[in-house]
Amino acid sequence: MTTPSESSSGAAPLLSVQDLKTHFPIRSGLLQRVTDHFKAVDGVSFEIGSGETLGLVGESGCGKTTVGRTLLRLIPATSGRVTFEGRDVFAAHGSELQKLRRNMQIVFQDPAGSLNPRMRIASIVGEPLVIHGMVTDKAELRERVENLLERCGMPRAAADRYPHEFSGGQRQRIGIARALALEPKFIVCDEPTSALDVSIQAQIINLLSDLQSEFGLSYLFISHDMAVIQHVCKRIAVMYKGKIVEEGTREEIIGNPQHKYTQSLLSAVPEPDPRKTKERIVFEGGAM
Repeated sequence: MTTPSESSSGAAPLLSVQDLKTHFPIRSGLLQRVTDHFKAVDGVSFEIGSGETLGLVGESGCGKTTVGRTLLRLIPATSGRVTFEGRDVFAAHGSELQKLRRNMQIVFQDPAGSLNPRMRIASIVGEPLVIHGMVTDKAELRERVENLLERCGMPRAAADRYPHEFSGGQRQRIGIARALALEPKFIVCDEPTSALDVSIQAQIINLLSDLQSEFGLSYLFISHDMAVIQHVCKRIAVMYKGKIVEEGTREEIIGNPQHKYTQSLLSAVPEPDPRKTKERIVFEGGAM
């Protein structure tokens, strides 16, 4: 199987994550002194090439979301190194950090919770454009917002409405339009379909795939659902208790999983043919 340091194309990676650690303090006692640390992410390394999708899969609580938010600097890292186009993400400040943030965006898991209920859609999608000075007047801002909404499968008139007026799938499309506003090169997709019905999941996945083909986007696609991961991603990294226990191409991971935890995840994927039976593999922890 490929190692975290290998690039699938041989070219320099767009994003490189090396020995990333994110530990949270555990406090106890009357004075709330730090007595230990919870190792949410404990030495994770991987690379993502331009136009590539890496699937990060594992059970809830294994540290997947923390990885995505840490490399975007939404959560402070304990140690490690993240580079984007060769630039050190953790060392960036001022205008350099602002430029990095333009190119590195996120689509959140909960489309309702990630949209301000007091703001109209025009303001939600247009706010990044205003903050980063990418528009010169209100007419241009309105046109760009409507074009983004339309490209993500929403009517242009949606710009004047509020988030509560839309379904979950529509809100996720709005979240994708917001992430796309700054024309990024890389997007963290943090379980973007887990809160949606199965039929809507397929629509969102198809939209993300179309946008990737059109704009050359790179994705870190985070999910606990191996069925979704194997459909979307050509490379897969399996995460367990803060560590990546297995990484390789889709064919390697799906066809010949080496780690018992990966085998357990695959055995939990429902079999569409009711005439076929699948042995359930239970992973009870132990050696990594």
